Amino acid sequence: MKHRILVAGGAGYIGSHVQKQLLEDGFEVAVFDDLSSGDRKNILPGAAFIEGNILDKAALNAAMRQEIDGVVHLAAKKAVGESMVKPELYAENNISGSINILNAMAENGVKHIVFSSSAAVYGMPEYVPIDEDHRIAPINYYGYTKVAIEENMRWYARLGKLNYAALRYFNAVGYAADKSITGKERNPQNLMPIIMEAATGKREKFSIFGNDYDTPDGTCIRDYVHVSDLARAHTLALKKLMCGGESFAVNLGTGKGTSVKEIVDAAEKVIGRKLNYDYAPRRAGDPAVLTAKADRAGEILGWVPEYTDIEEIIRTVWNLSLIHI
Repeated sequence: MKHRILVAGGAGYIGSHVQKQLLEDGFEVAVFDDLSSGDRKNILPGAAFIEGNILDKAALNAAMRQEIDGVVHLAAKKAVGESMVKPELYAENNISGSINILNAMAENGVKHIVFSSSAAVYGMPEYVPIDEDHRIAPINYYGYTKVAIEENMRWYARLGKLNYAALRYFNAVGYAADKSITGKERNPQNLMPIIMEAATGKREKFSIFGNDYDTPDGTCIRDYVHVSDLARAHTLALKKLMCGGESFAVNLGTGKGTSVKEIVDAAEKVIGRKLNYDYAPRRAGDPAVLTAKADRAGEILGWVPEYTDIEEIIRTVWNLSLIHI
């Protein structure tokens, strides 16, 4: 008998890739999404679709009653800057919405949840690469919401309601190499989709924030992990929990740092031409270097990232961008 998984936020960028991996691994999938930022095109063949918002308790309870065996929770607002201006939106959607999910699970006897957390829980790094024992000290409200949700899951687990996996992503990039996922992010905030908008003429130019960091080329260094590798970690985490594994939190990254300028240079090589960009002042709160130590994910899940070549990763994004020109 196949396990049926509810993917909250499953029509989004990462959620659609999680759907794909779950289906390939033999799970039944029900996507729960209000399409406020997700794309209906990202509901893959073979997945059921339940249109709903995580703030709607009745809709969540109805979804959980559909013989759900586990939950992957990716439904969240994620614009760091906005979270510092409108924290009430993030408190309501990210924290209250997540508690609604946990309560609906508890009410309906659903015991397993894999949660989309973030490296933002750590705040400014005291050392790199960052391991899971690093101090938890978010410096923005978005990061705080991730901490709050992890703490709530920890309490629900302690009280015997569920077991959980908190997957702390570093910088998600890329698209499915087979081009099976074509829905794009709306109003992208991250570097790679912004570069692609510039490359396809949808954006006149873009800015690199800061070229005076204490790094080899003066720009920030980040740990870019392919979204298909992230998706694979979700299915591994679900299997671990369903086989009686204890709750856990792990980093998901490659351990390899790439600077913003190196990303731009690699994108120009893949695309075959120069891009129009400038340098802008540093953004407040951006650390010079942010890389992951993800050994624990290997130890617990057997997870090792398969995509490590940055040009190969960029090519998966460029191939999708060509479809949308």
